[in-house]
Amino acid sequence: MLTLLFKAMAYLPLQVLHVLGGLVGQLMWLLSPSYAQRLRENIEFVYSGEESKNIIKNNILESGKAILELPAIWFRSHQATAKLMRAVHGLDLVEEAVANKRGVILLTPHIGCFEIIPHFLSTKFPFTAMYREPKIRYLSKVMKHGRSREGINLAPTDTSGVRMLLKALKVGGVVGILPDQVPTSGDGEWAEFFGRPAYTMVMWRRLAERSGASVFLMHTRRLSNGRGYELFFNALPEKLPSETASDQLNRGIEVIVKQNPSQYLWSYNRFKKPAGSHERN
Repeated sequence: MLTLLFKAMAYLPLQVLHVLGGLVGQLMWLLSPSYAQRLRENIEFVYSGEESKNIIKNNILESGKAILELPAIWFRSHQATAKLMRAVHGLDLVEEAVANKRGVILLTPHIGCFEIIPHFLSTKFPFTAMYREPKIRYLSKVMKHGRSREGINLAPTDTSGVRMLLKALKVGGVVGILPDQVPTSGDGEWAEFFGRPAYTMVMWRRLAERSGASVFLMHTRRLSNGRGYELFFNALPEKLPSETASDQLNRGIEVIVKQNPSQYLWSYNRFKKPAGSHERN
C-alpha cells in the first residue's frame, strides 16, 4: 500500500508536494515532543535570538518537505528525477578525477535533498552509495525500490559494504557516504562539531588512504516554490596543524550548514554517545 501511495503521489507537481510537506513538518513538530525538543536544542546551541527562531520555523517546514518530496525522487522515471537538478556547481572537480581513473569519495551531509544526488550522478557515471536498512521494517521495500535505479549500486553498512566501496574506488569509481551519521563504537572518533563533541565516522579516511581516492564534499539546496534543486561540490578545507581528519571534516560540514541552516537535519541525534565509546579529553 505504501508503494502504491508513493507511486500515485509521484505524479503531483513538486510545488504541491512541498506545500503538503510544510504541513507535515508542522504536524511532526506538534505531535512529537522529543523531535521538537532535539530540533530546538540543536539549533539554539548554535544560534540565538531572532535568528534562532527563524531557523527553527523554516527548518520545521523544510523537514516536512524532505519527506513529501520522496515520491517524486523515488518513483518518477530516472531521467525525470535527474531533471529536477536545476543547477550544478563544481562537477568538473569530480569529472577530472574520474577521467584520470582515480576513485572519488563524495561526502554528503544531511542537508537539502540528499536523496536526489545518486539519481542525478548515476546519469553521469556509475555510482555506489551506502545503504542502511530503516529501523521501521515496512519502509524497507519502498526505500530499496526508490533508491535502486540504473547506475546506482547500494552497499550495506557492514564489512561487505565497505569492501564494495573499496573495490569500486580501486577501479576509479565514485562512491557516496553520509559522513554525519553516528557510527557504531570503534568505527569513529570524537571531534568537535559546532562546539560540541560528536562521534564522527572515520571510514571515509581509511578508504581514501587505502585507495588513493580524491575526496570532496557535496551537498544540495532545495529551491523555493518547488523549482527543484542545486548541487554543489567543494574540496575539503585545508587541514590545520592541530586538527585530525575528523576535525577537518566537521569544520567543512559546518561551513556548508552555515550557508543554509534551515535545510540541515537538526532533528538528528548527532551528539549521541554510542555504547562502548569514550569521549576524548
